[in-house]
Amino acid sequence: MLVLLAAGCGGGRGSSDAKASGGLPSATTAAAPETPLPSAVPTTPAPEAAAHAETEVLKVYRLMSAEYEKAYRAASAEGTDLRQYMTPTASSGVEKELARMKEQGAAMRGELGHEPEVTALAAAAQPPTATVRDCVDASRWQTLDTTTGWRIPRPTDRPARYVATAALEHRAGERWKVTAYTAHRARSC
Repeated sequence: MLVLLAAGCGGGRGSSDAKASGGLPSATTAAAPETPLPSAVPTTPAPEAAAHAETEVLKVYRLMSAEYEKAYRAASAEGTDLRQYMTPTASSGVEKELARMKEQGAAMRGELGHEPEVTALAAAAQPPTATVRDCVDASRWQTLDTTTGWRIPRPTDRPARYVATAALEHRAGERWKVTAYTAHRARSC
């Protein structure tokens, strides 16, 4: 019985520490199917498994954020790994906004600061889900007119630090991915 419990607490996910090209972690590998546990054994993940899931969620969120910034600097998702960290639905929303920026002749410069935290984690759900709340610091993030190179001032009704939220999901054989991302640019933090 002890072996069965140890196998059940592993979370059912394998991972690879190997790096893909560009120094980014490779996708999570699929694990062998789990053996069903007797009904007397709780199915809540062990605290270690939940802590590991939270670490992975924040890691993917930070990697997505880096690709997000790269895309906004170019006003294009081309040459980024956004789709590696976002579902097609989530990345298509970002790509539409990037296309609008490019059409308007705008791009971003500088960097964003982040203070992400996992506010909800359902590691035992099928599929596991999580919510991240981030306080984004845009004080060093500037919009530029790409034709003139001039800085476009931030609207006065937008705070320099604002709330962003992300929903993430972990499907079998994949890494955690952002399924929805919302920047609440009028909501300060």
